[in-house]
Amino acid sequence: MSAVDTIRAYYDAFNRGDVEGFLALLADDVVHDINQGERQVGKEAFRAFLERMNRSYRERLADIVVLEGADGSRGAAEFVVHGEYLASDEGLPEARGQKYVLPAGAFFEIRDGKVARITNYYNLNDWIAQVS
Repeated sequence: MSAVDTIRAYYDAFNRGDVEGFLALLADDVVHDINQGERQVGKEAFRAFLERMNRSYRERLADIVVLEGADGSRGAAEFVVHGEYLASDEGLPEARGQKYVLPAGAFFEIRDGKVARITNYYNLNDWIAQVS
């Protein structure tokens, strides 16, 4: 599976809400660099992150563009997040079902057809302004 195929499958599983399918695309030692946050390592840490996110947010990604590096070991994606803020997340504004639309991007390292690293980027100040 190419980096583009892996990344597309990753976002397809996300949009379907298929947590197990999503996690199956990750290496056991996946590195997850959270936007303006910490680095987490391992599939179980990623599972816990997804559980927290699914409690507070309902999101669908659209207009996904995927790029692949020449050797197939890295890739990038740009997309638009269409979301709803369902439950207050610690340190962020109070949730009241606010809807938001947010451009975002991610960088990937692919190893043996699995996501070995993902680094996400979006404008947190833009998101806060939309939900405040």
